[in-house]
Amino acid sequence: MKFNSQQIADLVNGDIEGDKNAEVNFFSKIEDAQPSSLTFLANPKYESFIYKTKASIALVNSDFTPSKPIPSTLTLIKVNNAYESLAQLLNFYENIDTPKTGIEEPVFIHKTAKIGKSVYIGPFTYIGEDVVIGNNVQISSNCHFDKGCKIGENTKIYSGVKFYDKSQVGSNCVFHSGAIIGSDGFGFVPNTENQYQKIIQIGNVIIEDHVEIGSNTVIDRATMGSTIIRKGVKIDNLVQIAHNVEVGENTVIAAQTGVSGSSKIDDNVMIGGQVGIAGHLKISKGTKIAAQSGITKSVLKENTVLQGTPAFSSNDFKRSYVLFKNFPELKKQIEELGKEINKI
Repeated sequence: MKFNSQQIADLVNGDIEGDKNAEVNFFSKIEDAQPSSLTFLANPKYESFIYKTKASIALVNSDFTPSKPIPSTLTLIKVNNAYESLAQLLNFYENIDTPKTGIEEPVFIHKTAKIGKSVYIGPFTYIGEDVVIGNNVQISSNCHFDKGCKIGENTKIYSGVKFYDKSQVGSNCVFHSGAIIGSDGFGFVPNTENQYQKIIQIGNVIIEDHVEIGSNTVIDRATMGSTIIRKGVKIDNLVQIAHNVEVGENTVIAAQTGVSGSSKIDDNVMIGGQVGIAGHLKISKGTKIAAQSGITKSVLKENTVLQGTPAFSSNDFKRSYVLFKNFPELKKQIEELGKEINKI
């Protein structure tokens, strides 16, 4: 399907510089773009590519001023935020096609389950007792919904996602393949014979609206009560959220992060990849945690930026790291000074 620059500008509220009738029918990265494609420039590091790109249309920030002539075949669409506008266009492009509806075969649906309108359910999916599936939900193949699960409307669930008993999901959520929602929390207690006795997990998981969960991410049910993922949270692939954790609104968590049991993460927190967060901690609103950091104590001050293990102020970490890198040379200098002192 083709779109011209005027149609695209109307969608993203942008201003055209160039041919209003330039047409594109696919997206491409700016460094290897081809004719009839739409690209974007949001990071100044990639500016050099815009002067030689073969793309037909490029989204750029409204304050972008070329330092060289751009190709005559390239039309610019200036917007407030090129990356945000690209996301808007990609979302529009994905939803052009009418979503599937209907129930494939074979599918098991318990007689007590309630299925909404305009739902699609892929083959080999299991929908258990008292499950409620909202309107316009898209469920791919090989998914599993245990007793009492509730899925809000317009939610999209890719292949192989599993929901344990009583899991509750809001509207407009996305679950990528292999995600597990509501598995048992890691609860064991040593007995008098030094064997580990399992603590039965009787809680559930509650996921609010507009949440996206990545592939092979696991969110454990609570021991009692609920593990809660608040509205607008985005969780990457291969993340572990333990029992009774609460994740605040619009928090983002990158891949391979682990959050231990009963920790409370406030709103608008940003957590980099491979971060480890110990149990029973509080992470205050607006905290930013750099990749591979280890959080061993609560972060009580809002908008703190942390790095390292154990994590501390990111600026202090960077200054300390400069010293750490120079330790071999410092050690050599100290040894040489020691020799000189001994001679004296």
